[in-house]
Amino acid sequence: MKKVMAVVLAVVMLAGCGSSGASLASASASIPADAGSGISDAATGRLAEIKKRGVLTVATEPYWVPCEFIDPSLSGDAQYVGSDIELAKYIAKKMNVALEVVPLEFTAVLSSIPEGKYDLAISALAYTPERAEAMELSKGYYFTDDDEGYGILTTEELAPKITSAADLADYTIVTQSGSLQELIVNQDVPAYKEFKRVSSMSDAYLAVQEGKADAAIVARSSAQLYIDNNPGSGLVVQDYKFELGEEYDGMRVGAKKGETDLIDYVNTCIDELLESGQYSQWYDEYTEYAKKLGISEN
Repeated sequence: MKKVMAVVLAVVMLAGCGSSGASLASASASIPADAGSGISDAATGRLAEIKKRGVLTVATEPYWVPCEFIDPSLSGDAQYVGSDIELAKYIAKKMNVALEVVPLEFTAVLSSIPEGKYDLAISALAYTPERAEAMELSKGYYFTDDDEGYGILTTEELAPKITSAADLADYTIVTQSGSLQELIVNQDVPAYKEFKRVSSMSDAYLAVQEGKADAAIVARSSAQLYIDNNPGSGLVVQDYKFELGEEYDGMRVGAKKGETDLIDYVNTCIDELLESGQYSQWYDEYTEYAKKLGISEN
């Protein structure tokens, strides 16, 4: 299933990079007659543009269970599933516009929003100071439990030797480029033998599993999901958890810097979902959904 998912994602990424016009045309076909009626006539900036065009474009890396991933049994827009996809649908429905989901590599997601290529980034974004400088970030819409957070994944063989960040000095570590985990390495890992950066967390897990790295800095809950769905992987998530400030907790939506009207609209949607508990329900539902598909590509 991992290889199937990788091939599916590669094909979709190429399609997303090379045919945004065709994809927008597809979204345009589903624009409601009264498109944008959920957006005030007084809207400004990008929000006013969305109202006029009748389409909300959302960049995401569909490779992070349970937030955004691909159901290989489906096709077209329906193949993109997950709690973040539901969030995108919720925002688009409230605006009364069509939704265009644009699949990208994670680093491209991060660069596309400051460049103004797409309206929003909804891709399990964590807060970092660099991201806050580069784009407008919404309030948090999903928060980890006390026993989750970020930690260390390693092999069963090395587990007795690598129990904390201080133990990594003689080992090769790996994590996703551009992620909060990379920031954690730079700030909270005192020493390491080598630091490898990869394009996705699934690549980081596989690097440890295949002996190309000794440990990965990971989101603990997502790494555990990978292990649960891959019996015999020989991987373990250590109890150790990196201590992060409260500002780093919670997943965020990103918009181009200065688009405060759009982010205010998104924040209103987030408030509604937090009050109802709907996003947490989606998160749990898609965790089970992924397990049934045997997908754990984080």
